[in-house]
Amino acid sequence: MLPTPYVTVYGIVGQKIVTFGQAMPRTRRSAISVQLLTQYAVDQGLSIATCLHGTGLDWRLLADPGAEVDPEQELQLVRNLISACGAPPGFGLPLGRRYQLNSYGIWGFALLASPTYGAAARLGLRYLDLTYAFHGMHLEEHGEEVHLLLDDRDIPQELRGFLLERDLSGMLQVMRELFGDEPPLLRMELRLPMPDDASVYLNELGLLPLFERAENRFVFPRHLLDLPLAGAHPQAAQLCEEQCQRLLAKRTLCGGLAGRIRGLLVERPGRLPDMEQVATSLNMSSRTLRRRLDDEGSNFRLLLDEVRQALAEELLATGGLTLEEIAERLGYGETSNFIHAFKRWKGVAPRQFQRGA
Repeated sequence: MLPTPYVTVYGIVGQKIVTFGQAMPRTRRSAISVQLLTQYAVDQGLSIATCLHGTGLDWRLLADPGAEVDPEQELQLVRNLISACGAPPGFGLPLGRRYQLNSYGIWGFALLASPTYGAAARLGLRYLDLTYAFHGMHLEEHGEEVHLLLDDRDIPQELRGFLLERDLSGMLQVMRELFGDEPPLLRMELRLPMPDDASVYLNELGLLPLFERAENRFVFPRHLLDLPLAGAHPQAAQLCEEQCQRLLAKRTLCGGLAGRIRGLLVERPGRLPDMEQVATSLNMSSRTLRRRLDDEGSNFRLLLDEVRQALAEELLATGGLTLEEIAERLGYGETSNFIHAFKRWKGVAPRQFQRGA
């Protein structure tokens, strides 16, 4: 029975508190995870063609360190791997060890520069969508213990076991690199069924999990959060977090309906499409479009405002256009309306923002 004097919840995905039932990430992600998955599959004897079947991905993507993919494409690759190899207990654990801290790009650097393990954990959870995890995560304090929970309820049932093993093993690998040793894990509770032979878990994780539990829960001593990190660098941590913010915003705009609407705006400078026009271009009714945006926690007016802001920042940063030309490209009839909107977004006038950029 857990102690229950109080619980402090820190977990956030993006800017939202994680609740059970949180949807899987919708933002695009680095293709590094696809590369690691494919190499793991090749090591099991699979061909690259088998790995990428039905994903819509080209094999040349595996050589591009800056490539990005949709989460659904990575999930299809996982399906291909499981279909060809099965998913015996522990199959995903060795893969997780391959997700070393430097494979996460700026997110990994931000963690390394954090002042303490607690600061690194909270920053890592704020930008969880920049990782390769498919689980929602949140952190709780229970007296002298801290609990990290992994929520798998939105992951397809047939992929849960493998992805849980990969994500928890990858999480522990990050902690090893931050800690410089095996993290002081007190206990581990998993929703997985009890395997006939659990020795692979003991060998890979350093302790035997408790299986068939209600939640995926990892328990550490509370004092771990207060320990300083060897690479702490406050200025670097701040710069890295700012880059995390920009990267997450960029990926969010490039994916899903936002990305497609953004494309329509770019294609039609000066002619801002209304909801009916966008719905027609996407081969759906405006009612369906509205419902899908509701499912994503957005609405058409808000989405267009976000897209206009992102385009305005890009056009101002690259230079070469007058304010009148930028206003026209974004569909404003009057330049003064664009200037007013930009001040609302950024708190400064467009030219002042451009000088800073």
